[in-house]
Amino acid sequence: MSATQVILLERVESLGQMGDVVRVKPGYARNFLLPQKKAMRATKENLAVFEKQRAQLVAQNLARKGEAEAVAQKMANLMVAVIRQAGESGQLYGSVSNRDISDAITAAGFTVERRQVLLQQPIKALGIHATRVALHPEVSIEVRVNVAQSEDEAKVQAESGKVVPAATEEPAAEAAPDEGDAQQAEAADTDADADAGAGKKGKKSKKAAAEEG
Repeated sequence: MSATQVILLERVESLGQMGDVVRVKPGYARNFLLPQKKAMRATKENLAVFEKQRAQLVAQNLARKGEAEAVAQKMANLMVAVIRQAGESGQLYGSVSNRDISDAITAAGFTVERRQVLLQQPIKALGIHATRVALHPEVSIEVRVNVAQSEDEAKVQAESGKVVPAATEEPAAEAAPDEGDAQQAEAADTDADADAGAGKKGKKSKKAAAEEG
């Protein structure tokens, strides 16, 4: 399948700067670049339109970049807590996705979309994880995601920087013998002793009879 040529309308990481004409996979252009208005198809007509609008696009980009930088200053050293259950080894029963992180950041007062959270793979363990968030194509910050089993544990992890170990269950104490069971056992021992005594007595009587005979 042949590549698609597009004109970038903003900087796209690992692809190019605004105004660059690049070749990309058709699916990437169709599903991401074009609908997100990050690029337009590189036709002769679109190239002419872009050149006419270049100054305006640059000004708009600078304005958005300035707004993003202001937000980045407010979000400096931001840590958000995500509560999840985990096993004794610290592995989560499930995972934390970029949507979970964007929801936590939004709850902290900053509007961030899922696609802005640049999470390479879902988080699957307790602890504090550094995650990059793109506020603008040219402005990104690091947000720490504090994954814990409760709000209290999240506070401890935030203060110590260490994972709170999962609570282990104490071994169950051996149950005390029931009083009735003890009495039954004692009675059984008494009966056994009595049977043994009767057997010895019977053997003795037979021996005496044999001697008299």
